[in-house]
Amino acid sequence: MTELVLRADRVVTGEGVLEPGEGGVEPASGLVSFLRPASRDRGARDLSGHLVVPGFVDLHVHGGDGAGVNGDDPGALAESLERISSFHASHGTTTMLATTVSDSAERLAASVSAIAAAARRRLPGARIAGANLEGPFLARARRGAQDLSALRRPDLAELDHLLELASGSLRMLTLAPELPGAAQLIGRLRRAGVVVALGHSDADFETARSAFEAGASHVTHLFNAMPPLHHRLPGLAGAALLREGVSLELVADLHHVHPAVIALVARLAPGRVVAVTDCTPAAGLPPGRHRLGRVEVVLDGDRVELADDPGTLAGSVLTMDRAVANLLSRAGLSFEEALAAATVAPGRLLERAGVPGIGRLALGGQADLVVLRPDFEVAATMVAGHAVYDPGGLLR
Repeated sequence: MTELVLRADRVVTGEGVLEPGEGGVEPASGLVSFLRPASRDRGARDLSGHLVVPGFVDLHVHGGDGAGVNGDDPGALAESLERISSFHASHGTTTMLATTVSDSAERLAASVSAIAAAARRRLPGARIAGANLEGPFLARARRGAQDLSALRRPDLAELDHLLELASGSLRMLTLAPELPGAAQLIGRLRRAGVVVALGHSDADFETARSAFEAGASHVTHLFNAMPPLHHRLPGLAGAALLREGVSLELVADLHHVHPAVIALVARLAPGRVVAVTDCTPAAGLPPGRHRLGRVEVVLDGDRVELADDPGTLAGSVLTMDRAVANLLSRAGLSFEEALAAATVAPGRLLERAGVPGIGRLALGGQADLVVLRPDFEVAATMVAGHAVYDPGGLLR
């Protein structure tokens, strides 16, 4: 296939905006060949009434369309990851981290192996850039929806085994820094190039600050599964907000964090907000009982809770297109801020984890993009120069 030229009312690159603009895509290489103001090129694909933006980057995905990341059957896991990839591509995600919940050592090993295999091949939808392990080294008092029986103390031997199985595809791990042995794990993870996230933690301000000084650089779903920010006890949330360079995950489903608090964080920490979905296998399914790992959850409307503890959130059914829309319409972020939280900011974190060139449209960079309607509904999604979601044939 020869070069594909796309012309749209607005082309957002991550560095600026072309209004109207054009972009060239080389399907053979999967790269962007040019970006320029709109020309009279008669061969351009006319996307009038649409805007083209960098593909969304979701660093916290547990599943979707009934499929989950955790498991022990290699064949079933491979099929699940493909379904998850396709589901999220239909909502504008072009790159994701397949995120496990706490599980047995055997099932985590199987999941990490399957994710590593998925990261090496082209999937039918969003690219899986590697694994994000949410646990199992988490605080029991702040388990949230994690399986209590699967939580355990930091174990260097287990970590080394997972790093070996991941073959360089482990990108992030969430731990509670107050647990015995956590400091040693932080050091080992940093030497391996893995982003250390703090979360599901009862850490006080001083403990969290020490962990950031030791190399932790991200916070998993800020304000959730950690002590609340208090004027006398700032805790992990306070330490994270004050620490320059620490990226801050927010689940913008309007259940995990009030939109006013999202706006406050964006104002206090400009450029550090990372929008994530924390999406579970229940996304795309009807209300009722579903599973997150080995834990039973209930989907009621668009809210997911633990079946045995109603009121405790258990991930979400959020997708990245809705996350961006919520940041704009409910939290009041600017278009630039909302889009950056879903593209540039998570792309910058992936670069720290060894995956460069994600979250922007740039000359010679990955041709990962989303075609959006004016209401921010996804019309088409492209990954590495290939349309992976295009029900209207806009990119054909």
